[in-house]
Amino acid sequence: MLRNSRNRRHRALRTMLLAFSVGLGGALVGYSGIAEARTPFTSAPAETMTASQLPPQGRSVLALIHQGGPFRHDKDGVVFGNRERQLAAKDRGYYREYTVRTPGEGSRGARRIVCGGLQATAPDACFYTDDHYASFRKIVP
Repeated sequence: MLRNSRNRRHRALRTMLLAFSVGLGGALVGYSGIAEARTPFTSAPAETMTASQLPPQGRSVLALIHQGGPFRHDKDGVVFGNRERQLAAKDRGYYREYTVRTPGEGSRGARRIVCGGLQATAPDACFYTDDHYASFRKIVP
């Protein structure tokens, strides 16, 4: 219970810092709670992870992405707008998002895989977020 409350507070703080940074033209970004200089669009998340480091549900979703589904949620495979500007700027339709189920969560939860590319089953790059787009880690082979 305490952990959930703390996570909500941290998420609220990140949201406020992000809103503040957008108001300053993207000069500040506050995922870790520490402000740092950034350009409005990052070229790609600096942190990476391997597919084996994904939670089991994430590994399953990644496999489904490469085989074209079927997906559990109607919103899986929809265009990801990148409104948070955490990923490199691309034309609308380049990024697509997929839900990574969170055990015990009644809704879609906060975990997603976002892939970019012209072919949905052969993406150029995929990224994982466990905090509903506040931060991303690039999934590397």
